[in-house]
Amino acid sequence: MPEPLYATDKEPCIPVLFLDGHQEFLGWRDVLLRAHEIEDLALPLPPAASAVLRVLIAITARVTGLDDPEMGAGEWAARRRRLLKEPDGFDADTVHRYFAAYVWDLFDPVRPFLQDPRLAVQCKKRAGVNKLVFGRPEGNNLAWLSPHADTDPQPVPSEQALWHMLIHHYYGAVGQCSVRTVDGQDQGSAKAGPLRTTLSFHPLGRTLYETLLAGLPKPDEDWPGAQDHCPWEEPDLPDPLAAPPPVTWPGRLLTGRSRHAILLIPSADGRQVTDAYLTWATQTKLLATDPFLVHHDNPGQPVTRRHQPRSADADRALWRDLDALLLAGDEDSAVQRPEAFTTLNDLPADLRAQLRVRVHGFDQDGWTTNRTWYTALTPPIWPWMQEHDAAAAERVAECRKEAEAIGVLLDKVSRDAWRTVTTPPGASPRGSRPPKRLPPWTKRVRAAYWPRAETVFWNLIETPERDARAAFAAEAAAALREAARPAISQHFRAAPAIATAVATLRRRPAAARRRAT
Repeated sequence: MPEPLYATDKEPCIPVLFLDGHQEFLGWRDVLLRAHEIEDLALPLPPAASAVLRVLIAITARVTGLDDPEMGAGEWAARRRRLLKEPDGFDADTVHRYFAAYVWDLFDPVRPFLQDPRLAVQCKKRAGVNKLVFGRPEGNNLAWLSPHADTDPQPVPSEQALWHMLIHHYYGAVGQCSVRTVDGQDQGSAKAGPLRTTLSFHPLGRTLYETLLAGLPKPDEDWPGAQDHCPWEEPDLPDPLAAPPPVTWPGRLLTGRSRHAILLIPSADGRQVTDAYLTWATQTKLLATDPFLVHHDNPGQPVTRRHQPRSADADRALWRDLDALLLAGDEDSAVQRPEAFTTLNDLPADLRAQLRVRVHGFDQDGWTTNRTWYTALTPPIWPWMQEHDAAAAERVAECRKEAEAIGVLLDKVSRDAWRTVTTPPGASPRGSRPPKRLPPWTKRVRAAYWPRAETVFWNLIETPERDARAAFAAEAAAALREAARPAISQHFRAAPAIATAVATLRRRPAAARRRAT
């Protein structure tokens, strides 16, 4: 019987949205060949889309020659601008030559794509297909809203298995996994994937061709001089016990920092995946700054935790991150713009004016819990960049900071008001312990305030003369009155408590009053 095959460069495994509005599944090869006809990826799993973009950008660097470390910054930018004027997209012969040079088959017996065939003998137990697919219950976890159970594991289509495999490589969990025996040493604990808990920002052009070229991180003299390889380009499988090669630009930076090893078990025809090995690939953390993440510098933290990427938070709207993208920052800034955004000023003006930002977030903790994933899209914001319109960028930052400050104050005054109303007469509210859970008023005012604040935010950008703090304070007061209205008729102390809270919201801090005078 022939071996099952699933060549990801040819099989329709990546859903894309074309400029004329229709959707289609394509292999890696056709995604590159038709990138100039494609508007955007249409993957239904945002973390998989984040991973696919990194893989495609690494391949883009290879087929365009923009991965040459000897190329100067000016020469690199000029070559990218010339490529962006090509009406037919990437050179077809170069794309075909690149894909012909490597193995893209998910089930190849020697070098399965992004997998390690040695796991079949190094691991005694398989993890199960339910462990591979995010969202399915596995092991002893309860199946609340899912028909899946380990007693009757259902196979997953091969294209979906590819998406989930990519998510494990980039957002994999920490902790216990299948025991892997290498040179007589048993280990059964994995480290976190390189993007776990993070929020990715990708410049989005009018076509996928523009998106891939715009998202290329710039060459830098600081990268090691070692030869750069993507995992499928490595001449040999990596030694799990040896120190991994240094992170190099752009292949290992974008595709080579996984700490998980996977081997998919196919059905007889290769159309489905029925089981999987899932374990650790390396115990060494590959330090590097991902070019699509916003980073925070906190001097108060130990050196190893001082430089941290912004975490994904499904409760946080995208506009609250805009200033981190627009402000250029400097060596003293606490927030650093994604590295891939630092070369966007070199793009042609017509593209820059249309450039939007696609965001992919995976709200999860640093260990094993996955809460939810989400995606978002900005309008064209590059005309507001600090390098082009410093006043607009500063206004965005000012409005965002005032919205956050009023949001924090609203949490406090709503908690204080709730405590005043619910504390028995004669007892001191100040003496009571802080609540373990958010009071109902605080939950309600948060839900009411932030959607209102987004509307106010965009209005304030259009009216730079308007007082931002006063505008957000007015919306916060309205949200608080709305949340507490039912209690005013039930608790005689509710109305004074709300009045005090509203007065606090409208009171300006002393520093702001001094600046105003």
